[in-house]
Amino acid sequence: MEKSELSRIIEEKEKRKLRFKRKSVQSIWFGLGMFGLIGWSIVVPTMFGIALGMWLDIKYSNHFSWTLSLLIAGLMIGCSNAWYWVDKENKSIDKEQEGKKHE
Repeated sequence: MEKSELSRIIEEKEKRKLRFKRKSVQSIWFGLGMFGLIGWSIVVPTMFGIALGMWLDIKYSNHFSWTLSLLIAGLMIGCSNAWYWVDKENKSIDKEQEGKKHE
């Protein structure tokens, strides 16, 4: 039995609504999780740089601050790490939306 044009359109709209309902609940939790991931990806290298810098300042006294130098290095590494995750997720979203256009 062949579906009428009207029933096909209604079926497509219903599938979109169901997909959106599932996605909206997922996207809230996903957004919060991504926010935490980005935060930790910056904080961990920065704190590691500070700890290592403090240890080096105590162990090897120099005319410059290891703590400040490694804090900046850790922050740069953390920001590049966060940029990587955001870019990866953005590409994933673009790819998913591109796939939906061809459905």
